[in-house]
Amino acid sequence: MSGGTSDYANYTVLMPPTPDNQPYSGGGGAPSSTSTGGSKPDDFPLPPYGPSASTKLVNRRGGAGGDDGAGGVSGKMDRRLSTARVAAPSKSLLVRSQTGDFDHNRWLFETKGTYGIGNAYWPQDNSAYADDDGGGAGGGPVKMEDLVDKPWKPLSRKVPIPPGILSPYRLLVLVRFISLFLFLIWRATNPNLDALWLWGISIVCEFWFAFSWLLDQMPKLNPINRAVDLAALREKFESVTPTNPTGRSDLPGLDVFISTADPYKEPPLTTANSLLSILGTEYPVEKLFVYISDDGGALLTFEAMAEACEFAKVWVPFCRKHSIEPRNPDSYFNQKGDPTKGKKRPDFVKDRRWIKREYDEFKVRINGLADLIRRRANAMNARERKLARDKQQQASSDGTPAADVPTVKATWMADGTHWPGTWLDSAPDHTKGDHASIVQVMIKNPHYDVVPGDASSHPYLDLTGVDVRVPMFVYLSREKRPGYDHNKKAGAMNAMVRASAILSNGPFMLNFDCDHYIYNCTAIREAMCYMLDRGGDRICYIQFPQRFEGIDPSDRYANHNTVFFDGNMRALDGLQGPMYVGTGCLFRRYAVYGFNPPRTTEYRGIYGQVKVPIDPAPHGHGHHPEAAAPDHPDHEAPQRFGKSKMFIETIAVAEYQGRPLQDHPSVQNGRPPGALLMPRPPLDAATVAESVAVISCWYEDGTEWGLRVGWIYGSVTEDVVTGYRMHNRGWRSVYCITRRDAFRGTAPINLTDRLHQVLRWATGSVEIFFSKNNAFLASRRLKFLQRLSYLNVGIYPFTSLFLIMYCLLPALSLFSGQFIVATLDPTFLCYLLLITITLMLLCLLEVKWSGIGLEEWWRNEQFWVIGGTSAHLAAVLQGLLKVIAGIEISFTLTAKAATEDDDDPFAELYLVKWTSLFIPPLAVIGINIIALVVGVSRTVYAEIPQYSKLLGGGFFSFWVLAHYYPFAKGLMGRRGRTPTLVYVWAGLISITVSLLWITISPPDDRITQGGIDV
Repeated sequence: MSGGTSDYANYTVLMPPTPDNQPYSGGGGAPSSTSTGGSKPDDFPLPPYGPSASTKLVNRRGGAGGDDGAGGVSGKMDRRLSTARVAAPSKSLLVRSQTGDFDHNRWLFETKGTYGIGNAYWPQDNSAYADDDGGGAGGGPVKMEDLVDKPWKPLSRKVPIPPGILSPYRLLVLVRFISLFLFLIWRATNPNLDALWLWGISIVCEFWFAFSWLLDQMPKLNPINRAVDLAALREKFESVTPTNPTGRSDLPGLDVFISTADPYKEPPLTTANSLLSILGTEYPVEKLFVYISDDGGALLTFEAMAEACEFAKVWVPFCRKHSIEPRNPDSYFNQKGDPTKGKKRPDFVKDRRWIKREYDEFKVRINGLADLIRRRANAMNARERKLARDKQQQASSDGTPAADVPTVKATWMADGTHWPGTWLDSAPDHTKGDHASIVQVMIKNPHYDVVPGDASSHPYLDLTGVDVRVPMFVYLSREKRPGYDHNKKAGAMNAMVRASAILSNGPFMLNFDCDHYIYNCTAIREAMCYMLDRGGDRICYIQFPQRFEGIDPSDRYANHNTVFFDGNMRALDGLQGPMYVGTGCLFRRYAVYGFNPPRTTEYRGIYGQVKVPIDPAPHGHGHHPEAAAPDHPDHEAPQRFGKSKMFIETIAVAEYQGRPLQDHPSVQNGRPPGALLMPRPPLDAATVAESVAVISCWYEDGTEWGLRVGWIYGSVTEDVVTGYRMHNRGWRSVYCITRRDAFRGTAPINLTDRLHQVLRWATGSVEIFFSKNNAFLASRRLKFLQRLSYLNVGIYPFTSLFLIMYCLLPALSLFSGQFIVATLDPTFLCYLLLITITLMLLCLLEVKWSGIGLEEWWRNEQFWVIGGTSAHLAAVLQGLLKVIAGIEISFTLTAKAATEDDDDPFAELYLVKWTSLFIPPLAVIGINIIALVVGVSRTVYAEIPQYSKLLGGGFFSFWVLAHYYPFAKGLMGRRGRTPTLVYVWAGLISITVSLLWITISPPDDRITQGGIDV
């Protein structure tokens, strides 16, 4: 290093207006200029802001320094920074020893200074802002948010699939499509002239399978993931701000629905545990309202819910105090692992031991309710009969005509009054299909502010500082009368929608089956991040994946259905959104009412390549009918909601409260912050009476409920139809996959119950195909690939007709000695190999982006064949009977209670309950086994064995049997015990097939000896 001045020229650095870069004024004499030559910058810590300071901060852009405008230093925002040469013997401590450069990081640490906005920040002690008049009184410490405006944060974002996975996936789809196209052309142009009937059946089936694969694969081309920011949600809606000085929650209200129908098939203890998990979830207590619809009107359910509400008063504060997860007590106490992991409070073990004993007593009370109600009814009825006899005797002694002794056996409540719902012994106005409306507010709306407990709040639990409030809970049972079509579950959901609108009117609604519970207490908040984010006003619902407990480890019958929930639904999220598939779905109330979204797009062209934005119509009284005539019936604004004026007034309120915050210029159709801070008024008798009126059986007469408003009637799969109608109006939906499962439930693991469940879903799909909800009739607001996905929903059951024929083709080949092709041509084998390899690679990539396992994918393929040749086939027949002959379809409720066996939790898996759905798969298995034996025998004993045809037919027959392995294993029951009925059917099928083959191809009377026919 030379000492010349030309080696280190001075230069000017423009510094940002930070606290350490402000002009000095007055007589402080603080130097601000830099010396030339060998000196280093004279930077000092920031002087305090306040009345005692010798300087004054005028503005953030460096204006004049003092009150008189004069100062010892210029007000310019530039400083002289010299790269000085430091002599080796006197090297400064603030100079890097390696390079000799000025060490800014060390300077920041030792001087507690600041250097630029966003680089480093050290709050100044005992400093305050100075007022413009120089007073500076009442100021606070310098904070970074005072220097920089907070950036606007989105609540959610899309996480695209890595291109290294998605691009090869799309390329393989194209390759397989071309391969299938060329293969089908080759098959059509190369018939097997020796067995045209076999070739014809196979080619028809293959064309259909290619079409079905295309419908299923095309909507999977754009899968995405999503992520939310819960901290941003809390900052926007639950932090102290100028518009929210108290920090009270500004989140919208949420109505949670639980539906149940029969307490003997859906155990009350399961329903009570689901209720407890909902009451304890992490959502503002004053904004959460829970409803249960008891469609059976059973006193057992009513009293079980009353017991659950009493237990919730200690369970919910216990969960909040110790951050319990999950908050379903049965699942919490039965989970494996150390319960003290992550718990730091010293009284946790004592509290857990006490609450566990309370829960055990609670279970005993719930289990004994049925017997208690029966004994109470018998005692009260005996008393009534005794009183009636006494009156009769007294009347006879007085000489007056005596009345008959009542013979009606009523069901009594604990307060000594008749139960208005269904009685244990049926009586007029008290049967399952004939009873009055019931609305009972079991837990009132809590106080709008936190109610902390103290040491005296409970004799055994120290609830000091814990919010002891419990959300509002309402039991309701809609009115049922003979002669009315109550529309099963869809009618019950619509009744809850109307009653909840009167009582709480939450702008969002979350529905559960009685066997599903909240497994992740922050899941609802994650869903709200999508609804309340920018553009969230166009989202009609948030669908969560369904997760199940109690499934056997091998998942024999694909109960988890991960291929659908983690594959198909995730892919639809990249289009217009996932389908509504039942439980675990959070709705926008305004969308359920049948209104159009505030903004939408029409997709025109052959495959929707032309996007045409639709201008939002003006709002008016909560709905906005189109100015011009709509181009599709679903786009008409609903008009007939019923005669309840109170209900109609709630529509506009729900629409407004469900809007996102107007905290950014890009947010459209928003509401101002702080609009939902006002407490709700308490319920009065008139409001409750109105809620009773809107769930009466006559209320829907002459309205659009079930037609355009609410859950749509006319299908056993009302969930898919309801979601389709919303998408058809232009709404969007979101698939919310949380890191920890959001909700969990139970699923039937018995083969018979599983097939009946699949039968119900497939029958609903057939009904959709033959109705106006067919995707062929969809509007232009439905995306092209979204239309294909809904089209596949209505078409997939018809694949069973071709599937069962294709499963019998290998057996027919072995019986006839022919094959679907004349010879195993190299071209045929090459096409077959290419199609198989592309399918396997597609499977591997799909597993990669969806997260499913290979075993799960294979189980799904196996049960697709099992269900396709049994339940789907029966669904097609039932659907055709309904369309052609008008025969209605009825289904029984699937029992939620599993077989209790302490030694084997999967005892229900081995139960064999005969059903007619077993016949087609049994026939396919039996025929293929017999065909293998016949084919091998013919080839072995033939004069000129044709092993190529045996190889082709035998391989495909074995492939069919491999798919039926779970079905055969299920029929064997526990430890391989096969029911006698299976052997009987196998024998009958074998005899029938043998006789049929002898009739078709009778044996030749000629005898061959030494090559000479005798």
